[in-house]
Amino acid sequence: MAGSSSGMVAGLTAAALAAVGFLAYQASANVPEDLRQPATAVRSPGAEPSGSATDQRRPDPLAVPAKSGKGLRVVYALGERRVWLVGADGKATHTFPVAPSTVSPPPGTYEVTSRSAGIRGSDGVPIEHVVRFATVDGVSIGFSAAVDGSMPYPDPARKTGGVRMKRADGDAMWDFAVIETKVVVVP
Repeated sequence: MAGSSSGMVAGLTAAALAAVGFLAYQASANVPEDLRQPATAVRSPGAEPSGSATDQRRPDPLAVPAKSGKGLRVVYALGERRVWLVGADGKATHTFPVAPSTVSPPPGTYEVTSRSAGIRGSDGVPIEHVVRFATVDGVSIGFSAAVDGSMPYPDPARKTGGVRMKRADGDAMWDFAVIETKVVVVP
């Protein structure tokens, strides 16, 4: 009898799994089109890896955005949350994702106005390689890297102007963006 009861449990388990599989398929097949997301669009908060949904809108996500000016410049794409360091020849020498601040500059052309090797950010986090280029409603906007290497998204209830990047990217920004370097912000 033990053999027949384990066979019955196995049969019931198989039937239950088949029913769950069928119901899962049926549910996924009936999701409205506007709620469907490809598996590649799922990412953790604060992560903006290459290959994200924003990258897929452009044929070459690492190419410098069109209409971002000419010559040596920093290009900051608000929508893509990405920065390009562009040489005098118009080619990117470095590109990287950033975590935006709560206060963003409007699209336009700016220039680096000040730099600080290391300070405490407006969010209280020790930061380095601060490159400031704009002021919006009394909030200084600039690129920086957290000393602890984090790239957290800022508290939306606070007005912060720090556009955060990884430390290695902060090193590249620091070496590239001296006072009066052009910064072009695009949508």
